[in-house]
Amino acid sequence: MVIKKRCLLWDWTNTDGPGHSGVPWAMDQCNFNGPLSSVSNWNTWVPPELKGRAPFRPMVHLEAQLSGQDWDNVWNTDQPIVHFFNEPDKNNISPERAAQAWHDQMVPLRQQKGKQLVSPSVSSDENGKNWLADFMNRVSDAPPDFVGLHYYGTDGNACIQYLQDMHSKYSQPLIVSEIASIDRYGPSVLGFTAQLANFMDGTDWIFEYGFFGCMRQLADGFVSPDAQLMRPDGSFTDLMQKLQWDQPIAPPS
Repeated sequence: MVIKKRCLLWDWTNTDGPGHSGVPWAMDQCNFNGPLSSVSNWNTWVPPELKGRAPFRPMVHLEAQLSGQDWDNVWNTDQPIVHFFNEPDKNNISPERAAQAWHDQMVPLRQQKGKQLVSPSVSSDENGKNWLADFMNRVSDAPPDFVGLHYYGTDGNACIQYLQDMHSKYSQPLIVSEIASIDRYGPSVLGFTAQLANFMDGTDWIFEYGFFGCMRQLADGFVSPDAQLMRPDGSFTDLMQKLQWDQPIAPPS
């Protein structure tokens, strides 16, 4: 039986938009009958090329999405799970402000619309962990349905230990909304990806995870070229093919 936990992180630039041409046709190459569970583009709007083939995960990316058309999109979405804040620990959003917005807007979204809510997804460094601990303390009266996490590194065992520690701390199911190896050696990237995908597929307290990222260009100098899931022409890399077809993923020989 296929385990569907792998969220496709579909960059917004893959969608045609004002002033840029995307590669919407590439969505037709996705295998939504396999391990792919959903699609996220770090935004509140659904990529039209998704065509209802998988659930969409709208995201209140930062504070700007708490008003205007973006908030209208979130309030009126027919999708069941909503993400709240992407690395606020690196975007000058305090746990206090985040908790206020949580109580003022996200909790009513759950109460009135029946949505399940993901906590802010923080980075795995000490600052991120401290930020999340402060936030979770402030929302203990209305905790999230899922704890959101990010992880970038090279050591698969260290990543697994981090996930186990965070689950032990919060006793909530996890959504690892961004994860990737930052190693510059291809076989090591595949080894990390295989180890973590197989671990998360087999761990009942991990609800969903997304490997970064399906985009034509490197997001920045931090991420590894060998971890890219899309080539500049819009075609999928071998790693993307493994993520959408293979379960379990075989480690490098």
